[in-house]
Amino acid sequence: MMTDPTAAPADIAAPADIAANADIAANALDAEAPAASPAPAATELAVTEPPRDCPLCPRLAAFRAEQRLAHPDWHNAPVPVFGDGDAWLAIVGLSPGLKGGNRTGRTFDAEKGGGTLYGTLLAFRLAHDHVDIGTADDLVLDGVVTIDAVRCVPPNNQPTKDELLTCRPFLAAPLAALPELRVVVALGEDAHRSAVKALGGKLPKAPYAAMADHRFPSGVWLIDCAPLATDGVGIDAAVLEAVIARALVLRSMAEGRTDGRADGDPAE
Repeated sequence: MMTDPTAAPADIAAPADIAANADIAANALDAEAPAASPAPAATELAVTEPPRDCPLCPRLAAFRAEQRLAHPDWHNAPVPVFGDGDAWLAIVGLSPGLKGGNRTGRTFDAEKGGGTLYGTLLAFRLAHDHVDIGTADDLVLDGVVTIDAVRCVPPNNQPTKDELLTCRPFLAAPLAALPELRVVVALGEDAHRSAVKALGGKLPKAPYAAMADHRFPSGVWLIDCAPLATDGVGIDAAVLEAVIARALVLRSMAEGRTDGRADGDPAE
């Protein structure tokens, strides 16, 4: 069942200046910038992180070693969860960009569409203290975490199916460690597949479709979104605005106004 992504109760509305704020932040954040100092998530999330020299995916470990030699000042390690340890919303991407999260150590930094995403969160007041954009900024997420389905940068920005499977525990564990989690947004079909499995669902019961939403037996909702970039073109801000607005609606439903529907039920 597809639901109207624009439907919202009267008490949930985006700020009037969403587009302007998102565009300003996006233009700055999408530019290549010096490595940021990511704000760590709570201790509960920190213990779910892969080791810096994670050996589980040989191809990714070899590529990571090459990048450390070529760019010793880059992060060049699994990119950690970024955001609020009490998050109700988790945004799941596919994998870090070579010159994006792999360089800075923060998900979606300096990647196509990353600035648009963080700009949208700022406009919806789900982020704050964003000063000195483009340097070691003070971006803090409020009620949100961002995470990649595969934590290490893959060659050609494309992880294999085996790498997605191998890294899945490092997606499932952080999601399970968020006691207030209500909504997950998957950016693209591969991120959707990993998110469904990490949430304990079955893919045939929760097929990917842009702007579709799926409710799991745990009560957590999953929203499907397009990737942050397609063929080098960043996502339109209006798409992310609709997704975040829908997430706010689903949060309210998850906290008491659910319709009882559950997709991806592993028991069936």
